[in-house]
Amino acid sequence: MVRFHRDEIYILDGAMGTEIQNKKLDDNCFLYNGVFCDGLNDILCLTNPKIIESIHESYIKAGSTIIETNSFNANYISARDYNMADSVIDDINYGSARIAKNVASKYDGVLVAGVLGPTSKTLSMSPKVEDPSYRDVSYNDLFEAYRSAAKNLLKGGADLILIETIFDTLNAKAAIEAVRSLPSGNEIPVMISGTIVDASGRTLSGQTLEAFWNSVKHAEPVSVGLNCALGAEQMDPYVKQLSEICDCPISAHPNAGLPNELGEYDQTPSEMAMFVQSWVKKGYVNIVGGCCGTTPAHIRRIAKAIKTL
Repeated sequence: MVRFHRDEIYILDGAMGTEIQNKKLDDNCFLYNGVFCDGLNDILCLTNPKIIESIHESYIKAGSTIIETNSFNANYISARDYNMADSVIDDINYGSARIAKNVASKYDGVLVAGVLGPTSKTLSMSPKVEDPSYRDVSYNDLFEAYRSAAKNLLKGGADLILIETIFDTLNAKAAIEAVRSLPSGNEIPVMISGTIVDASGRTLSGQTLEAFWNSVKHAEPVSVGLNCALGAEQMDPYVKQLSEICDCPISAHPNAGLPNELGEYDQTPSEMAMFVQSWVKKGYVNIVGGCCGTTPAHIRRIAKAIKTL
């Protein structure tokens, strides 16, 4: 069973979406069984697995010791936006883990994290201002979607499950229960990573970091951390706070700064590495990597900065 040690540093990979966009793929790559899946990067696991394989390899060569499956939106809930059959989503999850595992197996000590994204729905808030009690998804819907996704990720070879970009902890609790409900579910290593949306230090559903931790610690995760929404500079106080209240290893994979007016990320690898290196020096984190806007160059610089300590 995977366990992270508090006295060791592990390197996550960077953004999958950024690298896919950099490939300048044509529309045919997102066409599956006559359905155009523009924006569903996960479908590339079926239509162009070599592209995903090459991205995984580039991150490992940059220094990643944990790579994430290309399955962020591969769940029954998010797939409704693309009219995807459940069986196709099952295939994506299995395929994403299989691709990552095949690449990771070529290198010593590289782990595959099976990614469960937050889905496109929220349980804690109504999408209808005029009806606060309304929900367009149920807890059971999320539970079943997460359970199937996790089952196929593990079947495909994932070494652990990463529940990430959590903006609604109730969604995450459905994911946790889904994983734990699988055969030998209590033995499955689970990483949990939330998202602080702004300087308020709260998730989108309004939880403080301490409340977030208290809501998920029953899962006994192998790590808990933060990703997305903020750049490394903005994430700094919250990474520190997590390190002070949690009794497990801490992870952080921020964006490459805040987006500019064009929605792009400008923080250089060196700038980002400076902040991440300071977290390691201060003992805040055990697992570091990148989210939106980060590339193998960012991960390479982070890995190099950590090795100098």
